[in-house]
Amino acid sequence: MPATHPVAPPTAAVIGGGPAGLMAAEALAQRGLSVDVYDAMPSVGRKFLLAGKGGLNLTHAEAFDRFVTRYAAAAPELEPGLRHFGPDALRAWSEGLGITTFVGSSNRVFPQDMKAAPLLRAWLHRLRVQGVRFHMRHRWTGWAEDGALCFDSPGGALQITPAAAVLALGGASWSRLGSDGAWWPWLAAKAVPLAPLQPSNCGFDAAWSEHFRSRYAGEPLKSVALSFEGWRQPGEFVVTATGVEGSLVYAASAALRERIATAGSATFHLDLLPARSAEWVQREVAHPRGPRSLATHLKSRLNLAGVKSGLLWELLSKAAQADPAQLAAAIKALPITVTAARPIDEAISTAGGVRFDGLDAHGMLKQLPGVFVAGEMLDWEAPTGGYLLTACFATGLSAGQGAADWLAAPKADSATAVAR
Repeated sequence: MPATHPVAPPTAAVIGGGPAGLMAAEALAQRGLSVDVYDAMPSVGRKFLLAGKGGLNLTHAEAFDRFVTRYAAAAPELEPGLRHFGPDALRAWSEGLGITTFVGSSNRVFPQDMKAAPLLRAWLHRLRVQGVRFHMRHRWTGWAEDGALCFDSPGGALQITPAAAVLALGGASWSRLGSDGAWWPWLAAKAVPLAPLQPSNCGFDAAWSEHFRSRYAGEPLKSVALSFEGWRQPGEFVVTATGVEGSLVYAASAALRERIATAGSATFHLDLLPARSAEWVQREVAHPRGPRSLATHLKSRLNLAGVKSGLLWELLSKAAQADPAQLAAAIKALPITVTAARPIDEAISTAGGVRFDGLDAHGMLKQLPGVFVAGEMLDWEAPTGGYLLTACFATGLSAGQGAADWLAAPKADSATAVAR
């Protein structure tokens, strides 16, 4: 009887060591596959660690039907993956790594110690135990003519031909952490349908005067509400030397960006006193102020001072400042015009990327059998608040499971190299 030899498992390459790539690697390893993770940086998860610098917002605890609407036009494509691995599953997964979570006052979910590093360390330990191999300082440079994946590595040029590959290289923001969008022309050359990469969750430029800029840049606007084209949300943001940025502006960034694209500018309205009614504001503004200056009057009657009053003096004409009705109306709906999104490399995340109509139901590129895509490379965007990370985890898991299923399915062609 001839000797038998164990058959080596098919190899799978994951390119990109962020949450989407690591989740894809875990899904593949759990199916008994041989998994190699390649990343251009010296270590994995660099943007993930930065996201957790001020407290890792892992996901969000709102009802799922509301949660999924945060992905706007991409919600139908993302919903199946999010139902499979959404906020509750992500929290349970974190618990499995020994990282307990809690729900904050705004329904945002955080690790108990608020940090990203302990979770990443526990996750990498588990992946290594599962047999996942990591190759750092390996920068992907596209495909060779025979379909091999090409890398610049510490040892020089490298080519590999895995049985399947998952691309999880991120968008084009924070390039110093590895997400530089360099993959775009390589996929475009393969006729993969792509949407232009654009800044998301980003700041915007506004034409501040030098006086206002020098005095108020860096000042936070707290307890305000932003309205734009029927949308309204309370929160806070920051005045910058070039315009505005911060969580409340990020929440409106997609709509502001699209308006600028069609009209050249966008004007939102800011309620400086959202807890007060328009009638109360009008009554207090109209109250006789005697010999007091208008600034002193607003501070004493409305507790309006600092950068809030500075915005009024910056944006209102002298005539409007002197007219109680116009001034009161501006306090409740101050128009602020922005003219451009900040550069994409400054953005928290990006919109655009691989279009969903270029993928099959399992996340595989129709143009490139055996190549799957996950994370911010896909054409979706979402506000901050845990939505970005949740979709990266969910799409990474879907891509990894899709690749494992594809490898397990009978093939008419026995060739193992991807993207021929």
